[in-house]
Amino acid sequence: MAGKDMTEKTLEAYNDVFADIVNVLLFDGRRLVREEDLEDETPRSIYKADGQLHEEERDVAKRWKDCGVRIALFGIENQTEPEGDMPIRIIGYDGAAYRSQLLRYKKPGENGETASSADSVRVDGTAAGVTVTGSQEKPEKYYPVVTLVLYLGFKQHWNKPLTLYDCFQIPEDLKPYVNDYHINLFEIAWLSDEQLGMFTSDFKYLADYCVQMRKQNDYEKPSETVAAPNMDTVKHYDELFKLFTVMTGDPRFEETANEVRKEGGSRTMCEVLDRIEARGEARGEARGEARGEARGKALGWESALLVSVKNLMKSTKWTAEQAMEALGIPAAEQKELKAKL
Repeated sequence: MAGKDMTEKTLEAYNDVFADIVNVLLFDGRRLVREEDLEDETPRSIYKADGQLHEEERDVAKRWKDCGVRIALFGIENQTEPEGDMPIRIIGYDGAAYRSQLLRYKKPGENGETASSADSVRVDGTAAGVTVTGSQEKPEKYYPVVTLVLYLGFKQHWNKPLTLYDCFQIPEDLKPYVNDYHINLFEIAWLSDEQLGMFTSDFKYLADYCVQMRKQNDYEKPSETVAAPNMDTVKHYDELFKLFTVMTGDPRFEETANEVRKEGGSRTMCEVLDRIEARGEARGEARGEARGEARGKALGWESALLVSVKNLMKSTKWTAEQAMEALGIPAAEQKELKAKL
């Protein structure tokens, strides 16, 4: 889903969220990567195939620096459904990142390549051999590329290939000469409580949501593992609740969050969820009262139904059709009742 993919990227693009994900998933919660040590990397790469230039794009990519020296390039890919060709995609992304380093710092004319070569295009879209300055100056050394695949699905475990070997049949005689490639896959919905408790950024709410949906197929409030009730303020407020809206398909997350912000309320996950729950309870009570009133009359049932429909329309601002549907009135009777409203 394009909207889901975009909102995931937006939240993870913040340095504090990105560093938090890397520190918990790669370094067991040790704060080795600081947000101030991250710099954005252009996520697009261009390659030549069939005589034409093609473009591919990572979800999020950042370079990790320490004392001004680039240590590594981290990339994050999000998946809500298992995908069979993921190892092939990842080796393509990582290969493009290494190729970018090679071309960025290669001198013009090395190996017969020139700045005008069609396949000598960097990740940032500029040609090899072009003089660059600032952060693109020649480094002391090349740096490794690490890609994390975040599986956000919660209905089933990842059941697709994790290695290049698993993507195709390799003759045994050929296998010793085929390099394998393993993807770093993390099943967020299967993280332990200990791992959840390591997150300090807004990503903890997304991870907690995935875990709770896997365990109980429901999400009512943040678990005690990630948030003390009414205490943790959401930092990236709009981005988080837009993501929850597309993850759940429920517009109330974004709508309620906007109401809380306009009213100057507490910008916590608990505040938003409490308001959503209160709305649901009020609507449920209205439906229950209306249905009980309709069922409770043995005589004058039609009159009772009309009263129930009117009350429900008034309390919920629903149309007559929506109210009758909620009351369980058969479609064959709705037209006649509507005419008497």
